[in-house]
Amino acid sequence: MKNFKKKELSKKWFKLLRNQIINEFEKIENQNISKKLKFKKKKWKRKPHLKKDNGGGQMAILYGNIFEKVGVNISTVYGSLSHDFKKNLPGTNKNSNFWASGISVVAHMQNPYLPSFHFNTRMIETSKIWFGGGMDMTPTFKNSKHKKMFHSNIKNMCDKHNKNYYKDFSKYCDEYFYLPHRREARGDGGIFYDYLDSSSWEGDFNFTKDVGSCFLDVVSRIISMDMSKKWKKEHKEQQKIKRGRYAEFNLLYDRGTKFGLQTDGNIDAILMSMPPEAKWI
Repeated sequence: MKNFKKKELSKKWFKLLRNQIINEFEKIENQNISKKLKFKKKKWKRKPHLKKDNGGGQMAILYGNIFEKVGVNISTVYGSLSHDFKKNLPGTNKNSNFWASGISVVAHMQNPYLPSFHFNTRMIETSKIWFGGGMDMTPTFKNSKHKKMFHSNIKNMCDKHNKNYYKDFSKYCDEYFYLPHRREARGDGGIFYDYLDSSSWEGDFNFTKDVGSCFLDVVSRIISMDMSKKWKKEHKEQQKIKRGRYAEFNLLYDRGTKFGLQTDGNIDAILMSMPPEAKWI
């Protein structure tokens, strides 16, 4: 399969998945209210001050009663990498050209007893092509049922593709989503993979699609399970403190944040992952 076709298929999938997630999250948000809330979408262009097309994307944000803030962003960007940044990506030793398409989701919930959820998948082309992404869950209060459901669904999905994927990618997730300055994990883990380039592009693509479908399914069920659970002001305060940890990781260590900033992405879209409120004491 030619690279052009691969890029078109991946870009089309990310947009389709974006629509599926938005539809499901709006359904959850609006099931008990008369005035329906919708995601607000906004398109952006990379390097808009230049005449040359460098790609762009579309943000989609919802502020609601179930979702305090949730963003579902897609983008397809291309052009040249900076000299300092291209050494971080495989296949850039001969030239600095790149193409990247993907989807990113971050959901911060109103109810402190519901975790924050993060998901992204992407395909990147330099002189090589690979997939990356994953999903993870960050609770304020530990919940063994949520954690077991989250991980068992991910493992079942991974096992359909490769029996080593869950073991390898969950370990990578635990190592990646770690705050070394605090010596603590960000949350309950999940899976994280990068530079996935096996002998089968179709196999890697199908796995990446299943990661997205698994995320939507299991997150929707976890939210529905406990979204009506009662909470108090002190629980919200604890949630804000935990969100501070979330913000620290995304600003200090997150590769997606660094990639977006160093490839002249849209600032608002890059920082969509920031919680609506956080607290440090």
